[in-house]
Amino acid sequence: MLPRVTTTNSTNSTTDDDRAHVFHSWSAQAQISPTEVTDALGSHFWMADGTKYLDFSSQLVNVNIGYQHPKLVAAIQEQAGKLLTVSPAFANDVRSEAARLIAELAPGDLDSVFFTNGGAEATENAMRMARLHTGRHKVLTTYRSYHGATAGAIAATGEPRRWASEPSVPGIVHFWGPYLYRSAFHATTEAEECERALQHLRDTIMVEGASTIAAIMLEPVVGTNGVLVPPDRYLAGVREICDEHSIIFIADEVMAGFGRCGEWFAVDRWGVTPDLICFAKGVNSGYVPLGGVVISAAIAATFADRAYPGGLTYSGHPLACASAVASIGIFKEEGILEHVRGVEETVLRPGLEAIAERHPSVGEVRGVGFMYAVELVRSRETREPLVPFNASGAAAAPMGAFAAECKKQGLWPFVHFNRTHVVPPCTTTAAEMREGLEKLDAALTVADSYCA
Repeated sequence: MLPRVTTTNSTNSTTDDDRAHVFHSWSAQAQISPTEVTDALGSHFWMADGTKYLDFSSQLVNVNIGYQHPKLVAAIQEQAGKLLTVSPAFANDVRSEAARLIAELAPGDLDSVFFTNGGAEATENAMRMARLHTGRHKVLTTYRSYHGATAGAIAATGEPRRWASEPSVPGIVHFWGPYLYRSAFHATTEAEECERALQHLRDTIMVEGASTIAAIMLEPVVGTNGVLVPPDRYLAGVREICDEHSIIFIADEVMAGFGRCGEWFAVDRWGVTPDLICFAKGVNSGYVPLGGVVISAAIAATFADRAYPGGLTYSGHPLACASAVASIGIFKEEGILEHVRGVEETVLRPGLEAIAERHPSVGEVRGVGFMYAVELVRSRETREPLVPFNASGAAAAPMGAFAAECKKQGLWPFVHFNRTHVVPPCTTTAAEMREGLEKLDAALTVADSYCA
C-alpha cells in the first residue's frame, strides 16, 4: 500500500469539514487542529501530505495486530456480504463463535460473554452485574485508573478526567494501588509495597464496610495512568481479600488484554482468576467497535431465571464478532504472543534500559510485553516530574516539546502527564522496534534540556 496525497479543494477538504462539523473528545475545540490520516499499514500510518509515522501509540493502545491486516480486512468484507446486522435477540454464527473463542481463552470458569460496543460499556455492565449478584452497591477502584467515559465508568475512574462529571454515580470508593517509584506507603522494596498496598486495601474495606462492597475493579496492569505493573503477589492478594469478604473481583483488561502484555489476558501472567473480565481494544484491534464482559459461572447463574436488566442494540454485532473471530485466529496462526515476548526480551526492555542510562530526564522505565512507560523527571535525585500532575498550558510545555520532537523524528508517541508510553502494535518487528527506540532516544535530548 502506497501513501496517498489528498488534493481536494480547500473549501471542501477533510480538515475544513472536520473543523466546521466534528466535535472532538477531550478537547477545547478552538485549540486543536487535527491533521488528516489517509493510509496505514502494519506499524505505520501516513498523513495527507505524505508524512509517514512509526506508531508507538497503537492509536489509543488498541491496534494490536497493526493496521490493515489483510486477513482481518477480508473477514470483515466476507461478513458484510453475508449478513451485516441482526438483533442481539437472535443467535448468529459469528457471535456464537466469538463468544466461544473468548471464553476458551479466559481463565477458570469464565464461560459466558456479554458483548458491548467498547470498553466503557463493558465496565458499566460489569459493575451492574456485580451489584445485582451481591445485592451490594459500592465499587472500589484505584486513584490511578481509567475505566471509561460513560456515567458509571467515569465515576469509577480515579484520575482527573472524572472531575468534570462530579458529583456523579454514588457508591464509588477510590484507594491507592501499588506504585513503588512514587509509593504512597513509603515502601523501599517491591515486597514492602505489595504488603502495604494490600493492607491499605484491607483498611479501606474495613472503614467502608465489607458488607456494602459489591466489587473491586482493577486494571491488572494500569494503562494510561502509568503502566504500573503490580508486585508479584498483589493480584493474588486482592483475590484472597475478595474471597474472604464475598466481593466480586473485576479485571478491567480493556487495554492490557489480547497480547498487549504478552498474554491473552494480563491476569494470566500471575495465575489469577477474576470473577469478571472486561475487554475491548485488542480483541479486534478496533477495526470495528467491540467490547464485552467475560462472566463466571456463579454470576451467570444469577441471571438464569432472572432477567438481566441491560442490553445494547449492537451487542454482538456480526461485523464486530467476525473481526474478533478472525483476530483471534491471526494471533494463534502468527504466534503474536510469542512474538511480543521475544521482542520485549531481546529488543524493547534492553533498549529502554540503555536509553535510561543515557538520559538524565528518564527517572524510571517499567512495563511488560509491548506495554512500557518512560517516566520523565527534572531530577533523578528528587524525582520531580518533568511537568506537574495534570499539567496544561504553559506548565505542560516540556512534554509538548518532547512530543513535537518525536513527531519530527517520524515517531508518533503516546504521552500522558510526565510519561511517554511505548505501546506499538504487537506485530511490530524487531527492526521497527529498534528504529523506534532510536527515534525516541534522539527526542529525549529535548526532555534532558529541562533537567536541573
